[in-house]
Amino acid sequence: MSGFLAGLCVAVLPLLAAGFWLGRRTARPRNLGDLGTPVEHATFQTLHTASLAAPPLRAGLTEETARKAARRLRSLLGTDALCLTDDTRVLAWDGTGAHHRDEIMDRLTGALDTGRGAAFPLTCRTPDCPVRWAVVAPLTVDDRVHGTLVACAPRESAVLVRAAAEVARFVSVQLELADLDRSRTRIVEAEIKALRAQISPHFVFNSLAVIASFVRTDPERARELLLEFADFTRYSFRRHGDFTTLADELHAIEHYLALVRARFGDRLAVTLQIAPEVLPVALPFLCLQPLVENAVKHGLEGKAGTCRIRITAQDAGAGAVVVIEDDGAGMDPGLLRRILAGEDNPSGGIGLSNVDDRLRQVYGDDHGLVVETAPGAGMKVIVRLPKYRPGVHSGRLGSLTGE
Repeated sequence: MSGFLAGLCVAVLPLLAAGFWLGRRTARPRNLGDLGTPVEHATFQTLHTASLAAPPLRAGLTEETARKAARRLRSLLGTDALCLTDDTRVLAWDGTGAHHRDEIMDRLTGALDTGRGAAFPLTCRTPDCPVRWAVVAPLTVDDRVHGTLVACAPRESAVLVRAAAEVARFVSVQLELADLDRSRTRIVEAEIKALRAQISPHFVFNSLAVIASFVRTDPERARELLLEFADFTRYSFRRHGDFTTLADELHAIEHYLALVRARFGDRLAVTLQIAPEVLPVALPFLCLQPLVENAVKHGLEGKAGTCRIRITAQDAGAGAVVVIEDDGAGMDPGLLRRILAGEDNPSGGIGLSNVDDRLRQVYGDDHGLVVETAPGAGMKVIVRLPKYRPGVHSGRLGSLTGE
């Protein structure tokens, strides 16, 4: 993380210098209001332009993202033309002189192989073409060249060479952040797969054993439970999307509880209080079921009487609050902290830490699990969900969207 911050600072500070240089070039008496001097105004415009170029690049280097970013990047450098390439082709060209595409690609071999910038004259038989010189700066992520930024101008310029290198470094940082986003997405997907694997052997064995016990004595009951089991496993192992709705998650929980009740009978009493307006709220897939499973386990553990579990979901303005509470054995707060930190891994604790990690990764640390517990005092787990609609993604994890 310190390396990332250092890289970000390295990318932003040169932009300030470029803004100063641009301000010196364009400074002239005019009314700038609260922006102050022409240099301050130019610096603001430079940073604003950079902020507009960054979002497309956070999705990686593709034809679409390059096209959206190229115009902003050319504005930063003030050149006649600018193009972004990968290692085989020009992805986007902004400005004049697009007929130089093939010539530029032919000259990029050295920059792509060595990761070093270059500058060279362009040959052109078009008399009125202003593009006579190209400056190449590599785009690198983790010391690997992904492509190049090429700035084209009427003449050779040492200032343009330096400015292009700094803008290319800014682009490289955005691509590195895109790569980090993809890595984070892969981690979340791996955690979902791990959670599915955890549910599978533990839950499948107990459910099938219960169903088998009714096959001879109550075939109709066995059939109903088999359908509940099929619906729950179909939901748990689905592949379309990493988000679901609160309504779908609660429906899966009902299937799960039907199977648990068949096993424990009157020892389990569950109360649900759900506000209808929060049913469409989107949340990470398999987010609540592990918490309910945890409540069942700790509610029944070491207890001879009835375990009472209460599940509520209430509207909270810009979000929804889901509370899962049991009156079971509870837990030592110190042990709970170690579980959530990944330092302790008791049976049944994987689901709790998994859900906490995923909520923090998707929504930020303010949306991690809030757990109230003590030995003998039961456990209360609070989940706060922003009201993202399906299809709207979180800024922290842009690639995870609902359907």
